[in-house]
Amino acid sequence: MKRHIFYLTLIIFLFNSSIKAQNIIEPANGYSPQIGIMISMLEDLKTRVTQSVENLDQNNVDFLLDEDANRIGAMIFHLAATEKYYQLFTFENRGFNDIEKEKWLIPLELGDHARDELIDKPIAYYLNIWNEVRNETLTLLKTKDDKWLNSKVKRTDMNNHWAWYHVMEHQANHMGQIRLVLKRSIDK
Repeated sequence: MKRHIFYLTLIIFLFNSSIKAQNIIEPANGYSPQIGIMISMLEDLKTRVTQSVENLDQNNVDFLLDEDANRIGAMIFHLAATEKYYQLFTFENRGFNDIEKEKWLIPLELGDHARDELIDKPIAYYLNIWNEVRNETLTLLKTKDDKWLNSKVKRTDMNNHWAWYHVMEHQANHMGQIRLVLKRSIDK
C-alpha cells in the first residue's frame, strides 16, 4: 500500500512539475487592460507552440504526413505570415503590397508552392521570423488602447478585437495540427 501511495505521489508531482502553461491570464504590463489580456493569451499560445517545436531536427521540421500536408516549418512560417497580414490589416487598413507578397504569400497560402519552397531550413529559421513579427505586433499594440481594440476595422464588419482573436484562434488550430504531425513524424 505504501508503495502505491509513493508511486501515485510521484506521478502527481511529475505531472504538476511538467505543466508549463501560466494558468492565469493577466494583462501584460505596459498595455491597456483588454489589449494586455489579449497579449497574455497570444504570448501563451506562442510559447506553447514554440516549446513543441524548438528542439526539432531537420527530419521532423520537413516531415510530410502525406502529399497534401504541410511541413511543421512551413506551418510556423504560416503563423508568422498570418500575424503579419493582420498587422497590416488592423494597423494600416491594407493587405500585402507587391513587395510584401514576395515574402509572405507562399507561407500565408501554403499548398504546393510551400511544399516545394519551404524546406531545408532549421526550425530556428522559422521561429526567428515569427519572433520578429511578434515583436512588431507587441510594439504596435503598445500604441493602441481598448477603444481602438473595440473599434471596427475600416471597410469591414469586424472590430480589431475580433481580428486579433482570430489570430489567436488560428494559432491554437495550428498548434493542434503541429502536434499531430510531430507525433506522426517521431513515430516514423
